Parts: sequence; C-alpha cells; structure tokens
Amino acid sequence: MIGFNKLKGEGSPSTLFAAFLYFDFSFMVWTMLGPLATEISDTMASYGFQMTASESATMLSVPILSGALLRILLGYFVGVIGAKKTALIAQAIVMATLFYVASFGEHISYDELLFVGVGLGFAGASFAVALPQAGQWYPARLQGVVLGIAGIGNMGVVLGFLFAPKIAELWGWQSVFLFAGILSSLVFITYILMAKDAPKGVYTPRVKKLSDYVRLLKDRDTWWFNLFYAVSFGTFVGFAVYMKVYLMAMYFDEMELFGLEVLGEDNIHVVAGYFAAFCIMAGAMLRPVGGTIADKIGGIKSLYIFLTSVIVLIIINTFIPLPFWLDIIVMFLIMANLGMANGAVFQLVPQRFAKDIGIMTGIIGAAGGLGGVAILEILGASTLIFGDYTIGFMLIAANILIAIAGLSLVKSRWRTTWGVNAGGVI
Repeated sequence: MIGFNKLKGEGSPSTLFAAFLYFDFSFMVWTMLGPLATEISDTMASYGFQMTASESATMLSVPILSGALLRILLGYFVGVIGAKKTALIAQAIVMATLFYVASFGEHISYDELLFVGVGLGFAGASFAVALPQAGQWYPARLQGVVLGIAGIGNMGVVLGFLFAPKIAELWGWQSVFLFAGILSSLVFITYILMAKDAPKGVYTPRVKKLSDYVRLLKDRDTWWFNLFYAVSFGTFVGFAVYMKVYLMAMYFDEMELFGLEVLGEDNIHVVAGYFAAFCIMAGAMLRPVGGTIADKIGGIKSLYIFLTSVIVLIIINTFIPLPFWLDIIVMFLIMANLGMANGAVFQLVPQRFAKDIGIMTGIIGAAGGLGGVAILEILGASTLIFGDYTIGFMLIAANILIAIAGLSLVKSRWRTTWGVNAGGVI
C-alpha cells in the first residue's frame, strides 16, 4: 500500500499493527447496528413494535453520539494513564455490552437497544486512543501515512456489512453479538501483547487538565478542524451506518434480482449488506491514501480536491436519473473521496497540535461523530417528511460547501503561521 515503504526503520510496527487491529474491530462493533437494522426492525415487528424510519435513525444514531462524546473522555485518559490502559478499559466495557446482548437479546426492547448503543459507543471512542497510540511513535513528516494506516480501521464497518447479515440469517441477529464478543476477547489479548506506549525519549505525554480543554476550545483552529472533520468523517460514518437502509429503500427489486441470478442468494438483507460493504470499502481502504497524498501536496489542497468531488457526485446522484449499477459506482466514489478527506484532515491535525494530539484527537473525533449523528437524522427526517432523500442529500452537500468556504478563509493564515515550522506540507 502507498506509504508503507516510508515507515521502514521508523517507530513501532507492532504498536501500529495493534492500533490498526483495535480500531478495525472497534469500528465494526461501533457501527454493527447498521448492517442489522432491518433484521432488528423485522424481529420487533413480529412481536408488535413497528419501528418508524425516524426511530430507526435514532437507534443508529445513539452509538455514534455516545462514541462522539466518549472520545473526549478517552482522549483525556490517554494523557492521564496512557493509551494502552485506556484502550483496555474501553474494550472491557465493549465486551460486556456484546455478551449482554448475546445472552438476553432475543426479546430486547427498543429502549434497551438504545442503552446498548451507549455501550457500543465505547468502541467508537477508540478513535481517540488508537490514533494517538500509533502517532506518538512517528515524526511529523510521517503523520499522514501513519494515522491513515491506523485509521484504515474504518474497514471494520465493511466487515460488519459483509458478514453480519449472513450470520443473522443463519443463527439470528443476536448471534452476531456473540461472534463479536469472542473476537473482542481475542483483540483484547492481542493488544495486551503487542501495543506499547512510546517511551519518554520518543514522546513525552502531558497530563491534561480542565484548563487544557478550555485553552484548546478557545483556539479558533480547534473549531475549524471540528468543522472539517464533522463534514468529512461525519458524512462518511453517517452514510456508512445508513447505507443498507438506503439501498433497501431505493433498490430493493434490483438487488433482489441480482441476488437470485448472480449470487444464488434469496435473502435481500444479505445482498444489501454486500452492496453496502462494496461502497463503504472505498472510504475505509483509501483513508491512508488520502493521508499520503496530503503528505505530498498538503492537507489543504487535498481537502479542496476530495470535498469538491463529493459535492459534484452528490449532485449527480440526486438529480440525474442513473441506472442501478451506475448509482452504486457513484456512491462508491462518494465514500472513496470522504475516506481520503478523513486522511487529509489528520495529516494536518498533528502538525498544528503536536503537543496536544491526544486531547485534540478526542475533541476533533467527537466533532466527527456528532457530524455522523446529524447525517443520520437528516436522512431519516428527509424520508419521513418529504418521502425521499433529495432534500437530505442537498443539505449534506450544503454542509460540505460550507467546509470548503472555511478552507478558503484559513489557508493563507495557516500557511504563513504555524505551517511554516510544522515539519510537513500543509
């Protein structure tokens, strides 16, 4: 993959791998209600609870929202007790949540599912742990590719959409939580054995205080990065979690035909999961490519390219009648550019906030999660109120346009102030 050769002889490969594995699994767990949403809805309907589009969006939003807020908390503990201990505590909570659903989920209520979503949020908060864990081992000139590789853990959502619907078909959707619980135990052990906090000669952590949060939240650049990541990652994760619901609403007949004629699969939930995984895979796999491109041409220029591409593709998807296959390709390209934009944002963050990377990863990651919640609610409301996704997609494009305008406002100041001595291309 692009950028791996740069890392030879640098940092801690075992820690980078552990951070990637931990984030990959955590992202799968964080978003696992997405590939199971329709199965859960059907099960609840069988015993009298008819979930509306809005309630479905809220169910999918809770893990994203709790993960966003918990990123700030875990980012704080990274500075206090270290990234490794923080990761293990969060992982233990996730394991307990998974095994709870596996044991008692057969007749779980909607309210209980919302509570479970809070527990799954600890998996989403892994972002504020895995990225600092990996990044603290490497110099500024390699942050784009390093955090891109660690962040390729976004691939976990692809695994969820590939396998969760099929496991649910064979053994029931609760069994997916059992499989995830077993995997979580293996990841827990692997992290104990392979992950290492960087020694003081490489990285010296600073214990964070409330005043550090206040200081950073007063810095206007914090809010610019919050905006950029809320748009790039928020749109990515919102689309990712909602992708199966969206595809089943838009292309039920086409996917059913494809499943029967090509895959020999008559379960539309499984077929929709495959198409969703295909689209999401682009953003997950290309995040490190975005970071590497940003290392070469600068994060600002990269963001211009990626975000503008997303706007153009959303307009095409919304207003030009496309055949099924072409529309899937457009969604694939949207997710690809969003994934690369995520990598570009985090090529810039360590250069601007090198001494506060732990807490800033938490703050900016939280903004990304909140952006994802907004996308989910926009898509749910668009369907409920207007009957289709047109207004929702246009609002999303408008948000991205605001981010591009923000880039234009800050680029000159960034390049002539902290960018001069950042250590990398901005």
